[in-house]
Amino acid sequence: MKKSLNIAVAGLGTVGAGTLKLLAAQSDLLALRAGRPIRVTAVSARTRGRDRGVDLAGVTWFDDPVAMAREADAEAIVELIGGSDGTAKAVCETALAAGRHVVTANKALLAMHGTALATTAEDAGLTLAWEAAVAGGIPIVKALREGLVGNRISRLQGILNGTCNYILTTMRETGREFADVLDEAQHLGYAEADPSFDIDGIDAAHKLALLSALAFGAAVDFAGLHIEGIRHISAMDIEYAEELGYRIKLLGIAERGPGGIHQRVHPAMVPLAAPIAAVEGVFNGIVTEGDFVGTTVLEGRGAGAGPTASAVVADLVDIACGRRAPTFGVPARRLDTVKSLPMDNHMGAYYVRLMVIDRPGVFADIAASLRDCEISLESVLQRSRAPGGVVPVVLTTHEASESAMRRALATIGGIDAVREPPHMIRIERG
Repeated sequence: MKKSLNIAVAGLGTVGAGTLKLLAAQSDLLALRAGRPIRVTAVSARTRGRDRGVDLAGVTWFDDPVAMAREADAEAIVELIGGSDGTAKAVCETALAAGRHVVTANKALLAMHGTALATTAEDAGLTLAWEAAVAGGIPIVKALREGLVGNRISRLQGILNGTCNYILTTMRETGREFADVLDEAQHLGYAEADPSFDIDGIDAAHKLALLSALAFGAAVDFAGLHIEGIRHISAMDIEYAEELGYRIKLLGIAERGPGGIHQRVHPAMVPLAAPIAAVEGVFNGIVTEGDFVGTTVLEGRGAGAGPTASAVVADLVDIACGRRAPTFGVPARRLDTVKSLPMDNHMGAYYVRLMVIDRPGVFADIAASLRDCEISLESVLQRSRAPGGVVPVVLTTHEASESAMRRALATIGGIDAVREPPHMIRIERG
């Protein structure tokens, strides 16, 4: 058997420890599939003495992960520290400068510096692998870069954050409000103590920026994304969505448009019959559309020690086998600098919930505001009457531009009888 692939692991948190456990448990199988053993020679983490449930006997410990990336007896460095800059970035840059391959689960780092790191790696004849950075155990990077290589991808959309999907699923199943379910998710360990990156859409946006680059052969452009989170989604909206035949999901959507690429993360209503609507709980799901293959759907666990470690190890096996592909599907120096289209250019249907005083003439004012912005209604729901009181009124529209919709909502929000800012959710075809 060939000489082992020696690796060093920076970061021994959930994913790092999970990776070491997987490598130990599957060592014989991996050696068979990779054509040579994969051996951990060095590790680095903040705390040396903590019990991580893995045997580190015979493994060199580095207090400084950057020094490890430079000095360890390793052909590949696995970066599992996290963060878009600082130590994680230094580890990757140092490893590449030292002639070592890099495997990372760090979506934030790649969303901010992916094009530059990919260029450095490829100029040096090295691999920068990142299957674990997006959607955990779902092999979406391999699917786009290898399995769908014969297709031009026109659109992809995905549930890319398990925390948000768990919250929205639980709200629907229990009828509870967002804040209550978020608190539960934090107690269960599905949400961080500071959940902002998840619930404000940043985590999903990092991942979408990478998938968009891979799908369209474009330079990573995180700044070009439109990003919204789920804080404003209410149990009432979820109930109305079901009544209208939809389910609310936080989606990341990337699609080619005239003159550029739309990249957006926001809550969306998808038809109950759509494959993505059935992806529940902490699971992730991704739907792609290719010109020859048509629609493909991938679903699985998007986070956690086992699924993410599985993705890390898949990249290590590729390195051990000598399988190489450009980081984002085409050579980094040939990635297109494609314009990210503004959200105002988006065309789609909309759900709008208004809280209005129940009195004659109010709906005529609302309808006039929509008419003046050339937006036509598809349906109107008002469940109950409360003359003189405040009641919910739900509207769905036919396709309209985002800019027109925002103008209409600004006008509607100024109507005296409308007592809360309008609640708007985009409707997607799923």
